[in-house]
Amino acid sequence: MTDLTPPRLSVLDTVPVWQESSAAVSLRHSLDLARHAERLGYTRFWVAEHHNTPSLATSAPAVLAGQVAAATETIRVGSGAVLLPNHAPLAVAEQFGVLSSLYPGRIDLGIGRATGTDAHTARLLRGPRAAGPEEFGHQLAELMGYFAPPTAGADVVAAIPRVSPGPPVWLLGSSASSAVSAARMGLPYAYAHVINPADCVPALRAYRDAFRPSPQLAEPYAILAAGVIVADTGPEADRLGWSFAHGQLLSRIQRGTTLPRPDQTDAAEFTPAHRDFMRQRLATQVYGDPDTVREQLTELVRESAADEVMALTMIWDHAARVRSYELLAGLLDGARAEDARMAVEGRG
Repeated sequence: MTDLTPPRLSVLDTVPVWQESSAAVSLRHSLDLARHAERLGYTRFWVAEHHNTPSLATSAPAVLAGQVAAATETIRVGSGAVLLPNHAPLAVAEQFGVLSSLYPGRIDLGIGRATGTDAHTARLLRGPRAAGPEEFGHQLAELMGYFAPPTAGADVVAAIPRVSPGPPVWLLGSSASSAVSAARMGLPYAYAHVINPADCVPALRAYRDAFRPSPQLAEPYAILAAGVIVADTGPEADRLGWSFAHGQLLSRIQRGTTLPRPDQTDAAEFTPAHRDFMRQRLATQVYGDPDTVREQLTELVRESAADEVMALTMIWDHAARVRSYELLAGLLDGARAEDARMAVEGRG
């Protein structure tokens, strides 16, 4: 297998909350992870949006992105994604206008069309506003309009602070239809391989085929967001991965719980159906020792032609999670491996 030019690397954080811990601890760990990611040379640090999900403390992406930006100096910070059906476009424009004013040139605004929660919670967040694919299109157009240059004499509401151009707007999705939508608007696109790995390659191919240049973007640019766990040894990666899969199972069958630690997974008893689910879920992740992950990612980038890999790493132990990103930083570009190791140890 011939190595490709290494893509950029970035971080996606869902702020996982573990059993016998708390959201407050996880949030502090996220800020520390962002500082490590910056020293390791990662391009972006994006935070997700979820609601009524005790295992994921990412209910306020604009607030958390501001804290991440304040804790770092150079890494790009953004949302992966703000789920637009939950928000008034004007509110999102003003939140990210504030962030862009405080941290110019560092803020990304990733937008998604899901709700990140159950139907009842989504209705509470949305209020009386309409929902659906057509309404999402109207919301996205309204949001982007707030970042357009002001029109002389026009009697329109302005998002304050007014920033034009605004932060780069990304469309996030997990289907060919979302990829084509991003392409036709000339927007950069992030594909959620972590949600739907099967359609990744055709979706990114559709994005490139349908792309139309825009004032924001002259050529297509695609991120592949994948679940990644790298450990020093294969058995340790298996143990961490199995714990991740256990957490995915609990999220399905026991709503309202936080995520299990590996020792809790080791002690748990699973039905054959549960084990099959966990194996299938783990099979969609990129995990293993460094050589295994390098091979998996090289093939994934080759097939998808992704410009950037954004890694979502859900590991219960904060030091092990940082170690995973440290190892990943050296995988696709071996020349950075020693710098990455020294940075994590505080000597870079």
